[in-house]
Amino acid sequence: MAATPDFSDRMLSLGLARVSEAAAIACADFIGRGDEKAADQAAVDGMRRQLNLLDIAGVVVIGEGERDEAPMLFIGEEVGSGQGPAVDIALDPLEGTTLTARDMPNALAVVAMAPRGTLLHAPDVYMEKLAVGPGFKRGVVTLSMSPSERVSALASAKGVSTRDISVCILDRERHKDMIAEVRATGAKVRLITDGDVAGVMHCAEPEKTGIDMYMGSGGAPEGVLAAAALKCMGGQIFGKLLFRNDDERGRAKKAGITNYDRVYTRDDMVTGDVIFAATGVTDGSLLPGVKRTPQSITVETVLMRSKTGSVRRMSYTNPVR
Repeated sequence: MAATPDFSDRMLSLGLARVSEAAAIACADFIGRGDEKAADQAAVDGMRRQLNLLDIAGVVVIGEGERDEAPMLFIGEEVGSGQGPAVDIALDPLEGTTLTARDMPNALAVVAMAPRGTLLHAPDVYMEKLAVGPGFKRGVVTLSMSPSERVSALASAKGVSTRDISVCILDRERHKDMIAEVRATGAKVRLITDGDVAGVMHCAEPEKTGIDMYMGSGGAPEGVLAAAALKCMGGQIFGKLLFRNDDERGRAKKAGITNYDRVYTRDDMVTGDVIFAATGVTDGSLLPGVKRTPQSITVETVLMRSKTGSVRRMSYTNPVR
């Protein structure tokens, strides 16, 4: 019996970049057109086609939903040629469907790949999240702290005033009290309408983005993708699953989760080496969006490997046929 090929992150990384590029290019025609579903479906189709060209035995562990709810790239779907290493795939073909439909900033096509069994199979429920960038001691902020305590702790660690701290939070009614408490410390709050993977990634490059910390609740699958990004870029993320009913607890149990109160760290959500690619769909503070001319289409991708900590930015231009 032939041995299973090793996970060669260096060899697979360029192929992964092509996957996110394909999704971004596929949905480009729908930017600003007001049709979220069409944009998402185009991104899904483009990403799936490119994934199936890779020599991997891949399984989608973070995808578009359960098999009955998602016609493509559903959780548990096998992708790739089946001839290469066994890998987990976490993806969001269009992180920011509303952002794309409205031509608002920071829509991305994102995908992560890791050896089989090393990505958390997060159920489609909410997750409370807290993230900061690199350079801080472990646990400088924690989920057990109040929002104001987190701001004060981070300001102390940076040696600055709380007024010099900027926090990214999803603009949701459920975060109303959190936003007010953070602002009461004097800290700045950057509200985003969607795209909390990008929101967390902002923490890893505070000099570029102006964001020091991310907090609030959002989708658990996006939490795993964000953890994959921070595993490459550096930084800390903590997540705790939130359940509204027994059906959601059942989803967690189906995914193999039995401790419903566990706080997951970055390395709990991504236990091994990972590669991560994100391609800009709309212009944003992380990446420029898709650019079209009558002759060509251009996208920019950030490609990262946790093993080396490398972050590569690539521009790809393809003639329009």
